[in-house]
Amino acid sequence: MRLKLVSSNTSINFLKFHRLAVLFSSILVAGSIGLFAILGLNLGIDFRGGILIEARHNSGPADIGRLRGELESLGLGDISLQGFGTETDILVRVQRQKGDEKAQIAAIQLVSTTLGDDYNVRRTEFVGPTVGAELAEKGIMAVVCALLAIMVYIWFRFEWQFSLAAIIALTHDVLSTIGLFALTSFEFNLATVAAILTIAGYSINDTVVVFDRVRENLRRYKSFTLVDILNKSLNETLSRTVMTSVTTLLALMAIVVFGGAVLRDFAIAMIWGVLIGTYSSVFVAVGLLSRFDIKRNDDDEAETPEYERS
Repeated sequence: MRLKLVSSNTSINFLKFHRLAVLFSSILVAGSIGLFAILGLNLGIDFRGGILIEARHNSGPADIGRLRGELESLGLGDISLQGFGTETDILVRVQRQKGDEKAQIAAIQLVSTTLGDDYNVRRTEFVGPTVGAELAEKGIMAVVCALLAIMVYIWFRFEWQFSLAAIIALTHDVLSTIGLFALTSFEFNLATVAAILTIAGYSINDTVVVFDRVRENLRRYKSFTLVDILNKSLNETLSRTVMTSVTTLLALMAIVVFGGAVLRDFAIAMIWGVLIGTYSSVFVAVGLLSRFDIKRNDDDEAETPEYERS
């Protein structure tokens, strides 16, 4: 017996909630932009530049509270300490020191001395401001280029109305994810950029499935109104959408619980992305599509959708 989280015979009027979805999405995007403008992002060393030191206690759990006080008294500026992976591991972040490479090496040595012989320094990294700025620029370019490439792909596969609706929905997902990071002060680094690109890919995959069913139903049900066709297409793909989202969320929850501190922020961002991506595919992308005057090819013969072909 096949497992179904949603009945295959649903008849939900999704577009009845279009106005409410527009209001919610507008508040969400405006709030995300406002949070980004007011609070900004907690940029990681990848973008900001600085020193990263990973160490492990030799004989037991790390005393993070005591170490934090000792490190903050060194006068190295902005410095943070957190558990990393197991309870014996710690991760120390220190802002970039004024001066050349010698000043950075001196700061690393000072932190290592403060940690003492009880800690084994396993990794040290330094990212300069030039490299950080270059990585930030490339990260922004990666997101923009991905969105543009997706827009072109949808345009060629469907029509410009589908492309515009998809890119607005994707922009909605990206901006809301950035707002989440501004609100929670999660560290924004290269892994976060990878999470945003993954979210965009997940969201567009859901959107393309719905759009493909819309296109097939436009050919099959020529007497139906556009709103009826959109609702029918959403209901026909709802089971697949929910099943995909739930299985993805189960995997991400496992990462949150067992993946440690380094992967936790990435996984939480992905969980948000799956939820908001599923929402935007149903209510934003298709909702926008209902506002366009989509031409139907009356000469096309009705055909069986790709999902039902063997």
